[in-house]
Amino acid sequence: MKVLLVDDDEPFRSRMARALTERGCTVIVAQDLTSARHRLDKTPDAALVDLRMPGESGLEVVREIHLRYPAARIVMLTGYGSITTAVEAVKLGASQYLTKPAALENVIAALKGEADAPAEETPSLDRIEWEHIQRVLNDCDGNVSEAARRLGMHRRSLQRKLNRRAPLD
Repeated sequence: MKVLLVDDDEPFRSRMARALTERGCTVIVAQDLTSARHRLDKTPDAALVDLRMPGESGLEVVREIHLRYPAARIVMLTGYGSITTAVEAVKLGASQYLTKPAALENVIAALKGEADAPAEETPSLDRIEWEHIQRVLNDCDGNVSEAARRLGMHRRSLQRKLNRRAPLD
């Protein structure tokens, strides 16, 4: 299976590309809509697209892939999941919408269109809190004081939470 992987997060993109390659997929990587457009001549069987990227949204990538290759399975994978974007992604041609972190087995099952994909484990409350803090901190470009203000907590409390390791589910 030939998979177009579009994600601006380089470490995630390289890990996912390696994991898919190890499972027999041919992976075409792109970091944004512009680079994805240049790689669309390779006729992908499936695409794994991130929602939030600099410049144009992953929804634009979904739209373009679906217009050029309607038979390709498109999976939107995002750390910023919402019902609104899920509905929009499906309207534009995505066949699946997964939130990060997603198990590799679930991603592969979605790319293959397998109906009996392994069930996602429900993350713990600590894990959800950790991911939310990381998102807000990322949105604040690493500024702990601004992130603490947005989260409605004292800066030192946020620093203590950040010094802990990410919870394992």
